[in-house]
Amino acid sequence: MTIGVWVLGDQLWQGQAALQSCASPVPVILIESQGWAKQRRYHAQKLVLVWSAMRHFAQELEAAGWPVTYAIAPDFATPLRQWVEAHRIHELRIMQPSDRPFRHLIATLDLPCAIKLLPNNHFLWSEAEFQQWATGRKTLVLEYFYRAGRQRFQILMEGKTPVGGKWNYDAENRQPPPTHLKPPPPLHFSPDQITQEVIETVRQGNFDTYGHIEPFYWGVTRTQALRALENFIEYRLPQFGPYQDAMVVGQETLWHSLLSPYLNLGLLQPQEVISAALEAYRERQLPLNSVEGFIRQILGWREYMYGLYHYFGAEYVQHNFFQHRQPLPAFFWQSDRTSMNCLRHVLEQIERTGYAHHIQRLMILANFALIAGLCPQEVETWFHSVFIDAYDWVMQTNVLGMGLFADGGLLASKPYAASANYIQRMSNYCQGCVYDPKQRVGDRACPFNFFYWHFLARHRQVLNSQGRMHVILKNTDKFSPAETAAIQQQVEQWYAANS
Repeated sequence: MTIGVWVLGDQLWQGQAALQSCASPVPVILIESQGWAKQRRYHAQKLVLVWSAMRHFAQELEAAGWPVTYAIAPDFATPLRQWVEAHRIHELRIMQPSDRPFRHLIATLDLPCAIKLLPNNHFLWSEAEFQQWATGRKTLVLEYFYRAGRQRFQILMEGKTPVGGKWNYDAENRQPPPTHLKPPPPLHFSPDQITQEVIETVRQGNFDTYGHIEPFYWGVTRTQALRALENFIEYRLPQFGPYQDAMVVGQETLWHSLLSPYLNLGLLQPQEVISAALEAYRERQLPLNSVEGFIRQILGWREYMYGLYHYFGAEYVQHNFFQHRQPLPAFFWQSDRTSMNCLRHVLEQIERTGYAHHIQRLMILANFALIAGLCPQEVETWFHSVFIDAYDWVMQTNVLGMGLFADGGLLASKPYAASANYIQRMSNYCQGCVYDPKQRVGDRACPFNFFYWHFLARHRQVLNSQGRMHVILKNTDKFSPAETAAIQQQVEQWYAANS
């Protein structure tokens, strides 16, 4: 019996389950499906990253002795069928895809061989293990899942007690940016010949892409991903904690790791990333708040998002708790069409790089979409299209649950809604903006303000039941009827101008 392995584009690791299941090298195929890339809009650099990483990984496998076929085709099925027949494959092994749409694609394949799916080993918690943790719980709170992970894997633990006596150091990791921040520059990689060829493929192809394709600075090999990890541990992790929520014009990456694209492709594994941070903590006595804050993003948030995505199932994407229907404004696709400094800076950054850090995503982009009443499904589709680290499993729970509260509290304990006051405190975006972050109504009123108070007022009844919102909601009682009417008028004028 001839065994073959199909390596998917986000499973680029020689330790992945399908390859590891083979006692010796067997025929392997990787496929670039241009038709799949045309099913939705993608950032141009996302296509370059994935396809260049795939081509480099094919070379890595060949160097390790695997017989590799690399196909570029309009679809997956045609080259797969031809390869199966040419190599007389009787059993095709595939590591279980992370995303549901690709699982559906595999289920619909009509191939002259058996298909064997191997459990996905790119995460610390399997789907079954997460389901076991979640089953029977009234609420699926991240903090409790994170603590369970710390205990299970004995990370930053002294027996049953967390190192330092506290489970997290959020209170120390939410500092606003001082006037003069000097973070280290991000590590850039120069495109080699393979990457340059992929850039031309994307540039010349008939793809509906978003953003700028160059300059392209991302790593595309495991060696480069490991260098990015080393760079983060050496230069960024020590100061990662205090300013991880800060936002500064001209300082787009601050002390953030920029590792999510490599983790989501399989070029890095979560355990090795955590181990590198722990080793630096022990050997260099790095600040605990920085190390714990970073590990929580990997061990806690990333694993939590993946687990919830599969636990909630396919219907989750349809949630719209607030029944928001406003269409996505055009400036989300074209940053120069908004005069709001904060949105324009973040959107310009995404156009150039495909990247924004977690607070830019949550408290600028998702926050605005929430309070402005934008359709959750349109917002989730946009997030998936524009970010270089986006996948189905990443974006659904992050955007619909955490960002937009569209699931009504299955994930988050309250909506992450905020006025311009938060943005002014945690960034310098408000400096020089045409809008005044202190005004709710008037010609210079910040849209984050009138949308915020309008959001609270129109959803007051359901927000009261969220428990943590009742104190904030009482502030709406202080508004005069005239100011309430002015806020309503301001909202309607904004919709009319941005429809």
